[in-house]
Amino acid sequence: MAELHALSASALLALYRRGEASPVDVALDTLAHIQRWEPRLQALYAFDPERVLAQARASEARWQAGTPLALDGVPCTIKENIATKGTPVPVGTAATLLVPAPADAPPAARLREAGTVLLAKTTMPDWGMLSSGLSTFHPLTRNPWDLASNPGGSSAGAGAAAAAGYGPLHIGTDIGGSIRLPAAWCGVVGFKPSNGRIPIQPAYYGRVAGPMTRTVADAALMMRELSRPDARDAMSLPWQDIDWDALDIDLTGLRLGLHLDAGWGLPVEPETRAAIEAAARRFEAAGASIEPVRAFCTRDMADGMDRFWRMRSWLDFSALPQARQDKVLPYIRHWIARGATLTGSEVFHGFSQMGALRDAAVAACAPYDAVLSPVSPVARFPAEWASPINDPERPFEHIAFTLPFNMSEQPAISVDCGRTSGGAPIGLQIAGRRHDDLGVLRLARAWEQLREPPPAWPSPPG
Repeated sequence: MAELHALSASALLALYRRGEASPVDVALDTLAHIQRWEPRLQALYAFDPERVLAQARASEARWQAGTPLALDGVPCTIKENIATKGTPVPVGTAATLLVPAPADAPPAARLREAGTVLLAKTTMPDWGMLSSGLSTFHPLTRNPWDLASNPGGSSAGAGAAAAAGYGPLHIGTDIGGSIRLPAAWCGVVGFKPSNGRIPIQPAYYGRVAGPMTRTVADAALMMRELSRPDARDAMSLPWQDIDWDALDIDLTGLRLGLHLDAGWGLPVEPETRAAIEAAARRFEAAGASIEPVRAFCTRDMADGMDRFWRMRSWLDFSALPQARQDKVLPYIRHWIARGATLTGSEVFHGFSQMGALRDAAVAACAPYDAVLSPVSPVARFPAEWASPINDPERPFEHIAFTLPFNMSEQPAISVDCGRTSGGAPIGLQIAGRRHDDLGVLRLARAWEQLREPPPAWPSPPG
């Protein structure tokens, strides 16, 4: 049997039910594993081993009493911008005043109600505005497959922790690719559900929370709890009684689009393109039809949203006193500076491009049961960089395949589909129709069964 920290959530729950392991056993093994990894990986924030053990003992008592909760005793991490009561929320930047959060945000509340053992919060870059593990508040987070490489972001610590085996369950947030990109670069599953499927606070256009796990089944297990209703999110969907365990699917006759040209951004690296095309051929051999999808996003859409977000971030930045402004990452200060010169019409046009991209994405995907694409056009970049090209004047060139599905509110998942010749993970994105979250999970589970077995997970250095 695999070491306890490396087992899936469903495997751990089965061990607990049979009395073959306890939450305390799992917590101790996971803590020892984290202690071996964390000095090099730096994926965690607010890590308190004694608090972890106290939660595990409480869970063990519930199992012994025959009153376990839905995910009782399963280790999890929560991205630091998802509030947990009593812990400050720095949102990745040293410019934040550290004030303990007054309450759990909805995703944290659902995981706590389900009995998970909260190991720690996970790291993120300043304001979540980078696809990187670079932060002025947190230490530099690295990729466990290659410590010289970036884990991606903004759910940087969550992706690294999942790949390194810090327990089975992790949750990130995503507004342009911040779950799927680190999932792809770390070789794990990252699910961006339909907007509103998981209540979140604060809610914002395109912003979602979602699971980051080693298996699709564990992501579905999390969705059962995370999708429960919470009135604090006024943008959430009406709750549906979805059978998240029903992951089997017959691929025969499904119509899948293959999207290899995003219309803008970085070109897709040859090894990444080849891996996605090979995945499409496997789906085709299993009974699905594959059809090319033309580019539907434009440079004007991307640049418009860039201008809008520069202004939005500039307003937040300019409200800070000078001493706190000076603590914001220089890359971000450079990127948002042009926000001070934008006109109202430029900003309004930029905001309107969110709707334009939503309409274009929904229309382009409408003929298909789902669309296959790369998650990222590139498979690896240096740990110290803020983005794959490290240029604040071109900050979004790597999110051309992920951004559309935030704007269109469609569910999309990253699942590992191979390695480059240098060993870097490559992520396959599967995007479904609006609100068909279970359909996307089913296709991702089918891909896990179609693909070659992935390599062994990385081990702690030394």
